[in-house]
Amino acid sequence: MFKTLFIFVMAALSACAAPVPTPATQPASSTKTADVEIDNFTFKPQRLVIHPGTRVRWTNKDDVPHTATSSEKKFDSKTLDTDESFSFQFDDIGTFRYFCAVHPHMTGEIVVTKE
Repeated sequence: MFKTLFIFVMAALSACAAPVPTPATQPASSTKTADVEIDNFTFKPQRLVIHPGTRVRWTNKDDVPHTATSSEKKFDSKTLDTDESFSFQFDDIGTFRYFCAVHPHMTGEIVVTKE
């Protein structure tokens, strides 16, 4: 009888327990995204400070095409028309300067720091 009662109690307790998440139900990614808006022939913000592993997304809100092109050739958005976006994940610490290849006077920088 004790064995039957034990089995009954264990079954009841397991039925009340919250489901344990499996790897399939875990969040897919913890990557953070920071946005840079391209508008009125400027990158906003012009200088962005982020942590390693952050993805930066440039979105062209201007009426003319622009690019986000790395001065060190680490990334190149190609030409972005109005409302088009380009993303790049920054994993290394450092300062990464970029410009618009169509309008080279447009410049910006991404600063990746652990602090």
